[in-house]
Amino acid sequence: MEFGPGLTAVAGPNARGKTNLLEAVCYMCSLASPRVSSDLPLVRSGAKSGFLRGQVDTARGRFLIEVEVRSGGQNKVLVNRTPVRRKRDLRRDVRSVFSGPDDLSVVQGDPDHRRRFMDEAVRTLWPAKDGVAGAYERVLRQRNRLLKDWAGVGEPTGLSAWDAELAAQGSALTELRGRAVELLGHRATEEFRRVAGPDEGTLLVEYAPSVQGERLEEAFIDRLAERRADELVRRTTLVGPHRDELALSVQGLVARGFASHGEAWAAAICLRLALAGAVNEEFGESAILLLDDPFSGLDPERRARLAGSLAGRGQVLMAVPDVSHAPAGAVVWLAKEGGIVPG
Repeated sequence: MEFGPGLTAVAGPNARGKTNLLEAVCYMCSLASPRVSSDLPLVRSGAKSGFLRGQVDTARGRFLIEVEVRSGGQNKVLVNRTPVRRKRDLRRDVRSVFSGPDDLSVVQGDPDHRRRFMDEAVRTLWPAKDGVAGAYERVLRQRNRLLKDWAGVGEPTGLSAWDAELAAQGSALTELRGRAVELLGHRATEEFRRVAGPDEGTLLVEYAPSVQGERLEEAFIDRLAERRADELVRRTTLVGPHRDELALSVQGLVARGFASHGEAWAAAICLRLALAGAVNEEFGESAILLLDDPFSGLDPERRARLAGSLAGRGQVLMAVPDVSHAPAGAVVWLAKEGGIVPG
């Protein structure tokens, strides 16, 4: 099947593979599923591998992407018949943004969900920086292990060295998250105003880092020193990006506790639309925008506003439960038993 530029809607009842199609396109562009953290569920039970093949045309060229997802061992990835070893090498040339019902957890869930969203935004905007969050997590685990295993008097030997490493890696991640939220924040506000309507309140998006300061590493070290006694008692690290928050408010109230279901749904989608807009600015080309059942949590007026706002965003591929939900002007495909066919 071939999806052209502009807006495409894949319509059909549940359990016909619509979401799987969007997930496959997202995986092809990012080598990561937007729905599960491990590749194992992507391979059919009893099979050793799953296969994915597709072609993406961009301003940078044409990319034939072939992936063998293995249930054991390293996946095999070819781009234009050439092996790809690092995910960033593909993400540098092909970008996608996936929005689905699980994004409600970014608005209504625990802070971990919002931290993961910020780190995903960093990876999408700057693929070369995709290792920064992982480097911080490795240092954090080592420092926490040192604190947890310490049973002596005073502080563990070598803690100051881990302080310096945590400050260096944590500062790098804090700066990237700050840049990402700066690019997303005002866009999300505008997207929300467009979808919810000018008189229905405002979405505000702000980064609330654990550590702030002009000289961030120094501020990080100082903050660790301030919390040293507490850390020794609790035996865990209390300072750093793992305690950051992405502050979301609707109509001046914290979205997690006070946004209605429709407001939360709209905010979740608008964060993704904002990320796609930021990619366009940073990358110079629109990301492939993948929208899984975007209208189901919205009232008719917001549904119409969202549908009307999707034109001019590059290639948009959405899954909807019925043809009647497809926006005007969309090319429609039908999800039926056995495959996806032209509508």
